[in-house]
Amino acid sequence: MSIRERMSGNEAIATAMRQIDPDVFAMFPITPSTEIPQYFAQYVADGKVNTEFICVESEHSSLSACLGAEAAGCRAVTATSSAGLSYMNEVLYVAGSLRLPVVLAVACRALTGPININHDYSDSLAARDSGFIQLYAENNQEVYDNYLMAHRIAEHPDVRLPLMVCEDGFITSHAIENIELEEDAQVKAFVGEYHPEHYLLKEENPLAVGPYGVSGYYMEARVAQAQAMINAKQVILDVAADFAKTFGRSYGFFESYRMEDAEIAMVIMGSSAGTAKACVDALRAEGVKAGLVKLRVFRPFPGEELAAALQHCKAVAIMDKSEGFSSMGGPLFAETAGAVLNLEHHPRMIDIVYGLGGRDFTVEAARSVYGRLAGIAAGGDLGPVYTHMGQREK
Repeated sequence: MSIRERMSGNEAIATAMRQIDPDVFAMFPITPSTEIPQYFAQYVADGKVNTEFICVESEHSSLSACLGAEAAGCRAVTATSSAGLSYMNEVLYVAGSLRLPVVLAVACRALTGPININHDYSDSLAARDSGFIQLYAENNQEVYDNYLMAHRIAEHPDVRLPLMVCEDGFITSHAIENIELEEDAQVKAFVGEYHPEHYLLKEENPLAVGPYGVSGYYMEARVAQAQAMINAKQVILDVAADFAKTFGRSYGFFESYRMEDAEIAMVIMGSSAGTAKACVDALRAEGVKAGLVKLRVFRPFPGEELAAALQHCKAVAIMDKSEGFSSMGGPLFAETAGAVLNLEHHPRMIDIVYGLGGRDFTVEAARSVYGRLAGIAAGGDLGPVYTHMGQREK
């Protein structure tokens, strides 16, 4: 039976970690993820977990320690944000290529420069091609639920890839919300123990770890890794189905909100979706056929499924909370545009980069996006495909 509680996203992640009781937690603090190891350190001090809690000298070292633990057959976790994730960059790719299912909690925060500690997705989306599965959450409940599903997805024999559980820095990481927690015993039963049949440092199975990949073998390793990411799509759905059966809350690759007959729609991620939903409800009350798709899974990218959800729309805005510096738009726009490319009839699409460095996103801002989409849907000029929203005038 679910337990009604109030807590922040950081505490929700730490609570999920406590319930799972990983073998190793290697930590190094960085705002706004620091509370996660702080909460967990208290659990260690109180004897509530059996985890080996390791304090290291950098984020590079924290993920490296997790890789060593996973290579030895242990379940390992850590947490980071922003420049800390960037400092891990080399090790992110090693984790993916060695197929080590570390679960990394990321409280997403803008990257320098200029120095900024507020929320956008420039940190996690900069690591989108590192080989990590990426899950995003709108609110604290989803943060908690995503974490409960994370280990089962990452550790599945058909996948064995590292995974990022992404929350919005300060917005969900620190805000207190009502939440439904599950009982410890039920969580342990759902997640299960981690006993990999084959792990890299298994004494009975000596092999070379991380050898030089000559040209004759490198590509095969990469293709196997790519196939594992493809496999992750079905595993994500299977784990979500079991989660719904066990705990009663349903998840997919994304949430379609009032999309059944939508003519104009927005594709968005994270906490901003809640603001945009309020705008959709207001527009629907005015007779406007507006809808919204909130993306939960960015890696593996659910291209076919997203294209199917958008194909009946006349105009769609892709909302990027990260600047791609491509001169063509942000990373979410690039992925979505590629997904709909081969549809026989696809919507006219624009990209709007917004919310950088914590810039506010309001219901009125969302309404302005839908207003532009309504004009496009009515046959008006598409205008510039790639624009920024919310910045001060020159």
